[in-house]
Amino acid sequence: MEQIYTYGSYLKDKFGCKVYKVGINISGFTCPNIDGTVAKGGCTFCENDSFSASTDAVQELKGFHLNLDSKENPFLEKQLLQLQQQFESISKRQAKEYGAEKFLVYFQSFTNTYAPFATLKALYEKALSFDNVVGLSIGTRSDSITDETLEYLAELNKESEIWLEFGIQSVYDATLEKINRGHDSANVKEWIIKSKEAGINVCGHLIFGLADETEEMMLETSRAAYEWGIDSVKYHPLYVVKRTALANEYTRGEFTPISEEKYLKVLVKSIEMKPKNVHVQRVTAGIDDDSLLAPLWCRNKNIQIKNINQALKKVGLKY
Repeated sequence: MEQIYTYGSYLKDKFGCKVYKVGINISGFTCPNIDGTVAKGGCTFCENDSFSASTDAVQELKGFHLNLDSKENPFLEKQLLQLQQQFESISKRQAKEYGAEKFLVYFQSFTNTYAPFATLKALYEKALSFDNVVGLSIGTRSDSITDETLEYLAELNKESEIWLEFGIQSVYDATLEKINRGHDSANVKEWIIKSKEAGINVCGHLIFGLADETEEMMLETSRAAYEWGIDSVKYHPLYVVKRTALANEYTRGEFTPISEEKYLKVLVKSIEMKPKNVHVQRVTAGIDDDSLLAPLWCRNKNIQIKNINQALKKVGLKY
């Protein structure tokens, strides 16, 4: 049985110890697909409030949003404090529960290059200053990063492990339009290639089960992402949560979620065609609370992983 090359294995090989990602949510960050710059409402599957925490710092900054054209940031010091508090709390728990020794600060929620360069620089450098931090992973959109930021990250990458995570989702523009993505496939291809040319590591996010996509369309998205040169991949099934445009479509009977059987079939084929050097960060996703409407098989992650491994075993693989 061949073990799939995972992101955790890659990090352990490179740093010689357990390296964990510390997910961070910085208040004031948003998305050009939410604030009206390219679209309104966000992607149809996005429940915007799910990115919000309930800390005092978050409540104090409620209603304050940055974008690439923001001239000033009066809350930068509060954001830096928020970053430090979250890192200290989460990394301490990861060290205690999982034996983590080093960390990547993962700017996770919303679009984490969608702010003035001075703000980004301050936050990234603060994160890299924490004890035992070896690098950054920055979740973003391909229409929300500048050449200046990319050049700066390339400099940081000379001394630290720098990753950009792009939501590819689909290479079909008709699909991207249906989900209100706000940019086309050519845009994400351009910025993945530019990031790779700058020496930056890239993780691509792929969603299986988008409306009206066939199995071959989903696999074509995987093929394209691999060809663009991604270093790592996250596979997600599309699931429906309350308070989203997708939930309205589902309620009206206009959207049918992907079955677990079909998801497993596409996932296995996508992994089989994956270049050996591309490591896997995630093979599924879901949520185990009452906000999940469908499909119900996305509720229990442990059962999902068990079923995924059973499907992979048939082709000689193990996750």
